[in-house]
Amino acid sequence: MTGGLEVADVFRDGESDFLAQYGRMLSREQRQVLRAVIQCRTAALGGHVQWCGDCGHQRIHYNSCRNRHCPKCQAMARAAWLEKRESELLPIPYFHVVFTLPHELAPLALQNKRVMYDILFRAAADTLLQLAADPKHLGATIGCLMVLHTWGQNLMHHPHAHAIVTGGGLSLDGTRWIDCRRSGRRDFFVPVRILSRVFRGKFIALLKQAFVSGQLAFHGRLKSLDDAMAFEQLLNMSVHKDWVVYAKRPFGGPSQVLKYLARYTHRVAISNRRLLGLRDGQVSFGYKDYADDQQNKVMTLSTSEFIRRFLMHTLPSRFVRIRYCGFLANRYRNERLDQCRRLLGVPAAPNLPTDQVETPAEVSDGPCHLEMCPACGRKSFVIIEVIPATRPLPPRRPYILIRQQPNTVCFDTS
Repeated sequence: MTGGLEVADVFRDGESDFLAQYGRMLSREQRQVLRAVIQCRTAALGGHVQWCGDCGHQRIHYNSCRNRHCPKCQAMARAAWLEKRESELLPIPYFHVVFTLPHELAPLALQNKRVMYDILFRAAADTLLQLAADPKHLGATIGCLMVLHTWGQNLMHHPHAHAIVTGGGLSLDGTRWIDCRRSGRRDFFVPVRILSRVFRGKFIALLKQAFVSGQLAFHGRLKSLDDAMAFEQLLNMSVHKDWVVYAKRPFGGPSQVLKYLARYTHRVAISNRRLLGLRDGQVSFGYKDYADDQQNKVMTLSTSEFIRRFLMHTLPSRFVRIRYCGFLANRYRNERLDQCRRLLGVPAAPNLPTDQVETPAEVSDGPCHLEMCPACGRKSFVIIEVIPATRPLPPRRPYILIRQQPNTVCFDTS
C-alpha cells in the first residue's frame, strides 16, 4: 500500500496484533490515542454534509478526533497558535537551544514521564534565566519559549527540549534593553559548555529532590533503583560526562522564527508524509540517521512495533508541552512585551488574551466553519445535514495506572 498512506492506516492494520501483545500494558491515555487516531475523520465520529450555494457541489466532512497526538489534527492548531505568536515577535535576533536528557536517565523518564519531563523543563529554563541574568554574560531577563520532544527519527525514546531564546533582554531594573551582541559572541551569549554543566547540576539536584520526596516510581528492570545507593550510582554514571546542549546559529529574522515554530511546536512522533509503504504487516518510513552523517535512510518495522514506538510518546493527561519563561511567562507576558517594544522603539501590538494552556488540538468543526469549494473555488460551502456518529466513544472505565503495575506504559523491550 502506497500513496496517501497515513498513521491511521498503520494503526488499523496492526491494531489486533498490537493489542494481543501489549493491550494489558496500556495506560488510559494510550488507549485514547490509539482509538482517536483510528477514528479521526471517519464516520465513527460523525460529521456533516457540505453544500456549495454557487455550484451545488456536495461533500461529506467527517469530524476530527482533536487529539494532540494525531498527525491529522495539527495543521489548524498550528495555524491558530502561530497567529498569536506572530504579534509577540520582536525585531531582535533569536537563538535555538536544545537540551537533551542523557541516555542513562531516559528509561527512568519513560516510567516517570510527568515528573521527569517537568524537571527537564525546569532545569533548562532555570539554566537559561540564571546565566542570562549574570552580568558576566548578559545581565538581563530574557524571554524563552520551550517545546518538549520525546522521540528520535527512528521513533525511539529521545527526550529533549527545544528552546527559542531572545537575543537580548530587559535590564534587571527594567529600564534598558540589553542586546546580546554586547557580549561579543555571535553564536550565543553563553558558552555551550557552561550551559551544559549548569543544566546538568540543576537537573540532578531536582531529580534527587524528587527521589527523596517519593515522586519517582521504579518497575521492571528499574526496580533495583528504589534503593538509595543504586539510585546514587545511576546519578554518578550520568554526571561523569558532558550533557548534550546544542546552541544553533541565530535566526535571520522574525519570519524565520515563525517558520521554525511551524515545524516544531505541534509536531507528533511521525508525520504522514514520512510513511513510504505498508504491506504484509510491515510499514516503511524515511528517517535521518544522525549517527551516520545525517544520511537519509528507510526503516521497516512490523505494524505492531510501529504502534508500540508511537504510543511510547503519549504524554500524561493535561501535561503542557509548550511553556514560556522570562519576560514571556504567561502571567505578565503582554505587559513585559509592551515594555520591550517601548525600549526598542517599535509600535505597540494589540492586546491579546494570555495563553494559560496549549491551544486545543483543532478549532471547532461546527456549522460556522466555511471552506472553499473544490469545484468552483468559491468560499460558499454551507452545512445542510449533520451526520451522527456511528461508533460513539465508549464510556471511560478504570485502568490500572503505571505506578500500580510493572512494565507498563513504556513498552521498553530494548
